[in-house]
Amino acid sequence: MTTHGLPTVGFIGLGSMGTGMTRNLQQAGYPLVVNDLRPESAKELIDGGAIWATTAAEVAAKSDLVITMLPTPRHVADVVSGPGGVLEGIADGGTWIDMSTSVPEVANAVRGSTSSRGLHILDAPVSGMSVGAANGKLQIFVGGDAADVGRLRPVFEAMGDPERILHVGAHGAGYAVKLMINQLWFSHLVATAEVMAVGVSAGVDLGVLRDALVASPANSNFVEHDVLSILENGDYDEGFAMALACKDLGLSVDLARSVGISVELSAIVEQVFRRARNIHGDRAGEMTPFRLYEDLVGTPLRLVPVEEKVVAR
Repeated sequence: MTTHGLPTVGFIGLGSMGTGMTRNLQQAGYPLVVNDLRPESAKELIDGGAIWATTAAEVAAKSDLVITMLPTPRHVADVVSGPGGVLEGIADGGTWIDMSTSVPEVANAVRGSTSSRGLHILDAPVSGMSVGAANGKLQIFVGGDAADVGRLRPVFEAMGDPERILHVGAHGAGYAVKLMINQLWFSHLVATAEVMAVGVSAGVDLGVLRDALVASPANSNFVEHDVLSILENGDYDEGFAMALACKDLGLSVDLARSVGISVELSAIVEQVFRRARNIHGDRAGEMTPFRLYEDLVGTPLRLVPVEEKVVAR
């Protein structure tokens, strides 16, 4: 199945992330075998030479390695271990990389049930949102054996930023790192929304307040960069839905409980996100909790362009 020295990559899950990831793999020259619940999502890839497979088992049987990029741990378990799943088609000694935001238990169960088959299994979840997936600049956090990580680095580099493809530890470490990154980012969002809502309500100009935060020890990547999608464009990032954000927060809090760490702040952030989901719906963008604080202020929090400020004077 290897073509021109490049392995054939089986890819299951062509959502907002998987679409960009597979496009970059294809542009890098990797032959693809793909599957998704929505056959229409593969049209562009098939036009470019990818092969459509009707089941996950067929993907695995026709590929040198299999990547899953799926919404929840349950989806991963069903696609890999269920009827017509990856395990029915993958060859002994084959490679499965789960790039979903998931939990170690799913991959651990697969390792336990296939211990005699010599499978190479890695968890390699990503950060960078759909924009990073589209432009091939994802951050990738890989858990697994060092030899496997080295062997598969060219595949990861076709989808991500080479400087930010990190081997973070043994099996399961990738899942844990990704959940902690998400948890901290979501906490930044809620904290930033609170601070900006209070500051503006106290009479501080929003632009002045943000400039002061950026210049202060309280600065963060979220304050300096990510929040601008809201403040400048009113974009709450519908590329990643609230339903998935709440799923990730729940997994993060569950992970904390499983290792015996009390996470009161993370639990409150989860509650804020779930309240925003109840109000604005499952498909609202992941930054929608910001709207809860805008509602308290009574107006959207938007930066006034410099030229408008000059005219106003």
